[in-house]
Amino acid sequence: MRPTAKPARVKTRHVIIGLSFVALVVLPVILSIWYLYGIARDQYASHVGFSVRTEEIGSAIELLGGITELSGSSSSDTDILYEFIQSPQIVRAVNEQLDLSRIYQRPGDPVFTLGDDTRIEALSSYWQRMVKIFYDRSSGLVEIRVLAFDPQDARSIAEVVFRESSDMINQLSAIARADAMRYAEEELARAEDRLLVSNQSLTSFRNRTQIVDPVADIQGQMGLLNSLNAQMAEAQIELELLLDGSAESDPRVTQTNRKIAAIQKLIDEERSSFGGVSGVSGVTQYAELLEEYQALELERQFAEKSYLSALAARDVALAEAQRQSRYLATHISPTLAETAEYPRRLMLLGMISGFLLMCWSIMVMVYYSLRDRR
Repeated sequence: MRPTAKPARVKTRHVIIGLSFVALVVLPVILSIWYLYGIARDQYASHVGFSVRTEEIGSAIELLGGITELSGSSSSDTDILYEFIQSPQIVRAVNEQLDLSRIYQRPGDPVFTLGDDTRIEALSSYWQRMVKIFYDRSSGLVEIRVLAFDPQDARSIAEVVFRESSDMINQLSAIARADAMRYAEEELARAEDRLLVSNQSLTSFRNRTQIVDPVADIQGQMGLLNSLNAQMAEAQIELELLLDGSAESDPRVTQTNRKIAAIQKLIDEERSSFGGVSGVSGVTQYAELLEEYQALELERQFAEKSYLSALAARDVALAEAQRQSRYLATHISPTLAETAEYPRRLMLLGMISGFLLMCWSIMVMVYYSLRDRR
């Protein structure tokens, strides 16, 4: 028969492990319960929710018709605002208005209250604990939770944070409007200069050529040329009729030939002025004048359209500068708490107990692992 196992006895290591459990888990949990429920001050939460809205004008036609478009939230502005609410700048602004040391310093609670150090660095570090920002990037909604030991203090801080955030958005909007206005004015000045230069070039062309509109002048010249061609046809018919009944030495035939030659000379001169092969000496051909005029007129028309476009853009920028294009739209006004929801004592107690139990278990397993290797 195999020997029976000896009854289990409590050994020294068992006592040490039990005492360690009491010292490392039970006592800290008891102290945590005493501190959380006996010393820790109640905290009240105030919530405020908002989003950055941007009102835009699509075009000058919409501006004249009074039609505006309300767009969604601007992600870049919201990102800036998200960083601003966590910055020492807003902590300093809130402290100047409400005195955060008065709100957050409470005697007898060294864990959840502000200590004696009230420098901006300490205030900023404590601010991260008491002010939480929840930012949904997909919708652009921002919600802020402010904790304080008095519900009215919590709402006052939330109201100041909202005002400072609104002022920040207004500053961003003012900078954007100033940039847009400056750019529109610069574009308008360039368009005015271009239109002035094009008009001066066209006026210089008209003074030099003594022609207001080469197209209209050409139409007049074409009428003259058509008239000369008609006269040429009549003179040739008249010559044919004279040659049928008279000799070439007839004075009427000579006179008609001289008339035909004179008409032909005028026709050649008119045709040469249009850019024919043989141009008139000292006279710019009409083809060259027309080409130069068309280039100047095209430049003037383009400059005029650019000027009208720049003028409309300036009017839009001016209308934009005269109103608030970016603003904070609240969907949750700063709330006034009636129940102290913080600190979450049960949750903190569970986290502390679980952490201590895990650490103690790891220590016990390490001990037995080393013992088994001996």
